[in-house]
Amino acid sequence: MGDRKITILLVDDHQLFREGIKRILNMEADFSVVGEAGDGETACQLAQVLQPDVILMDVNMPHMNGVEATEIIHQYTPESKVIILSIHDDEGYVQKTLRSGASGYLLKEMEAEELIDAVKAVSRGEAYIHPKVTGPLIEELRRLSEKEQVMEGTSDGIDYLLSPRELEVLQLMAEGMSNRSIGEKLFISEKTVKNHVSSILAKMEVQDRTHAVVTAIKKGWIHL
Repeated sequence: MGDRKITILLVDDHQLFREGIKRILNMEADFSVVGEAGDGETACQLAQVLQPDVILMDVNMPHMNGVEATEIIHQYTPESKVIILSIHDDEGYVQKTLRSGASGYLLKEMEAEELIDAVKAVSRGEAYIHPKVTGPLIEELRRLSEKEQVMEGTSDGIDYLLSPRELEVLQLMAEGMSNRSIGEKLFISEKTVKNHVSSILAKMEVQDRTHAVVTAIKKGWIHL
């Protein structure tokens, strides 16, 4: 995005929560909070006027909930990417919100680093799922793909595609670990982990971590 700031719309019916999120976002020089809303209906109106890069959307709100608002925004303001903020970590609930057009899903127990990473990733056109809910989502996909794996047999080998270290990182990504946690487990820096992730995405020709993990599971490269 060059020198242009990532514009953000905050949507949550609890003002104190919005204030806390705003403080975190304002610590980033390349973020700009351009608006706030306390319900989904107002969020839809502001999204069309402000056309922010990213919308942080609460789920449970008066007048219109976050899922309904996301569907409308996805239809009429598709350039604005929505990250759902929720207390629910149920896999079915996550799928429902993603089907509404959201590009990301964060639990409200998130750390500041996760929030910042999510906003940056989604603004780049990637998807971002909170590590705690990534596991159940991937497990469901793994079950759905087991028959396909049996019928097709083993597919392209991964040995020549990814290095042993990259394969380790991919496996830990599939287990829902953040870059920081992966670095601690492998005794490497978080920056090195990010470099490995970027290399994995490039080699696998996918846009984000979730697609990389889902593809690897379907092809039988990694297992949970």
